[in-house]
Amino acid sequence: MQIFRWLKSSILSTAAIVAAAALTPAQAAEVKNVVIVHGALADGSGWRKVYDLLSAKGYKVTIVQEPMTSLQDDVNATHRILAMQDGPAILVGHSYGGVVITEAGNAPNVAGLVYIAAFQPDAGETLLSLAGQQPAATKGILSTPDGFLYLDPKVYAQDFAADVPQADAEYMARSQVFPAQESFATKIKSPAWRAKKSWALVASEDRAIHPDLLRMMAKRAGSKSVEVAASHAVFMSQPAAVAALIEDAAKGVSD
Repeated sequence: MQIFRWLKSSILSTAAIVAAAALTPAQAAEVKNVVIVHGALADGSGWRKVYDLLSAKGYKVTIVQEPMTSLQDDVNATHRILAMQDGPAILVGHSYGGVVITEAGNAPNVAGLVYIAAFQPDAGETLLSLAGQQPAATKGILSTPDGFLYLDPKVYAQDFAADVPQADAEYMARSQVFPAQESFATKIKSPAWRAKKSWALVASEDRAIHPDLLRMMAKRAGSKSVEVAASHAVFMSQPAAVAALIEDAAKGVSD
């Protein structure tokens, strides 16, 4: 009887070890790093709510503060942050940040791409060539004498952040990051979305990128997409929806 109990206990222990071992590959592949590339005409501080929501769920979130001096400089800044991650990462881009992650996403530790109201260019395309296909509602993009772009503060709230509190939108207008015009005219060489899984959020009330253009790019890339009734600043006005899509991507590449 004692031998039987020992044998039964041994079998159960072995089964438990086998079951635990079976879980190991999935757990090892779990992606918990998130790297976010903000868009032009804003900076990374607006992503705080998304950061907090994802951090509360155990994700390690890092925001790239790219210099906006050239597309290559911004790709290099993104690679610098990716190199600091302790495993595979989900790479997220907003607006012009989508152009950056399309090129930077070829880094070997990028497991998947998430486009938040963002451009998804193909090889040979530029942000300007895409935007010209379906012009956005805003007419407020202006240029400085030395070739940098900004959104006229007079229309910033209505064209970029219509669903963000007025005081916040006014602050964003006065703290926007000016991108070099050449960044918008630089061609993509090797779009990462052709080789990696991607997700996309379409902001249906977007006045900075035409919503139909967002839909077209997501469909062309085969991105799993969701649509949210929000402005271009959806990362601020609808942080829960944005965080949910990023988490969906992290789980989607961990399967």
